[in-house]
Amino acid sequence: MNLSKVHGGNWPQKHYPELILTAIHATEADTPKDRERIEWKLLTNLPVRSCLDAIEKLEWYAQRWKVETFYKILKSGCRAEEAKLRTAERLVNLIAILTILSWRIFWITMLNRTRPDAPPTEAFTELDQYLLDELVPNKGSPPPAPSLGHYIVKLARLGGYLARAHDPPPGNTVIWRGMSRLADIELGITIGAQLVGN
Repeated sequence: MNLSKVHGGNWPQKHYPELILTAIHATEADTPKDRERIEWKLLTNLPVRSCLDAIEKLEWYAQRWKVETFYKILKSGCRAEEAKLRTAERLVNLIAILTILSWRIFWITMLNRTRPDAPPTEAFTELDQYLLDELVPNKGSPPPAPSLGHYIVKLARLGGYLARAHDPPPGNTVIWRGMSRLADIELGITIGAQLVGN
């Protein structure tokens, strides 16, 4: 590949080694009813010597959305870039905590899409469930055995999700807003209990 042509002739070719690239063209076998078929055209400098190698590279690329979503949560939701810490050690400690928090937000968002019928204890404490029941009224009659998805939607509603009949599942933004509000409320209850006593 001639990089000087790619960059409009401003980059001397002698500064760059020659690249050997493989083009992978993948299309969904069947057209889904509600959308167009997915079609990917990827270039890679990784070795692709078989159909299995090409499938492996496509599976790697499919993870890109999850990685970018995770970093969006870390940067925009947890505001990692706004930290005013002055030492590398403090910044590393903060990023370690925010990474865990970002993972939890992403995990809860995905749980609602993959395992909504799981027990709520997989992601919520008893206090979480109690507060969500007190803070967010049920739409209609409460289910006999509330599921994980039931509480995730309540958490998202705490973060501004409207939960209308045709709304898509709650996304990361309303989940992190809801988690932030719930954490503040739980912290207030804990401090109040310590000050006033049980």
